[in-house]
Amino acid sequence: MKVLIQRVKKAKVTVKDETKGQIDTGILVFLGIGQNDSEKEISYLIDKITNLRIFENESKKMDLSLKDINGELLVISQFTLYGNTNKGRRPDFTEAANPEIAKDLYEKFISECKNLGIKTQSGVFGAMMDIELINDGPVTFMIESK
Repeated sequence: MKVLIQRVKKAKVTVKDETKGQIDTGILVFLGIGQNDSEKEISYLIDKITNLRIFENESKKMDLSLKDINGELLVISQFTLYGNTNKGRRPDFTEAANPEIAKDLYEKFISECKNLGIKTQSGVFGAMMDIELINDGPVTFMIESK
């Protein structure tokens, strides 16, 4: 699994002009699921995302985690994180998981975040979505489970 995370002041996802998820201070998570991914990667990524010290303390140093600030998560499915652009001009998505497997893992990821008591919102798997965000920093990280 791959995640692109962005520290945000706020973020919102809409589908066909209907708001599906919205957060204030927290992390926007773009979640990509690969062919060889399974549930075992979920716990690692959630632990990394929620405990990564990317929020500023009173001294303006990145020293606080999402848990420390009681922040929120907005999780968006993002198969294009597995797009290979090394050859040609059209991305190759053969490394991305098939949609049925990816959807189950995406929903499990969201469920486990909520089970930890983290306010978690999400987009709609497989839908065309509009994402609005105010990136705080900007602060953006790529994390892979392998």
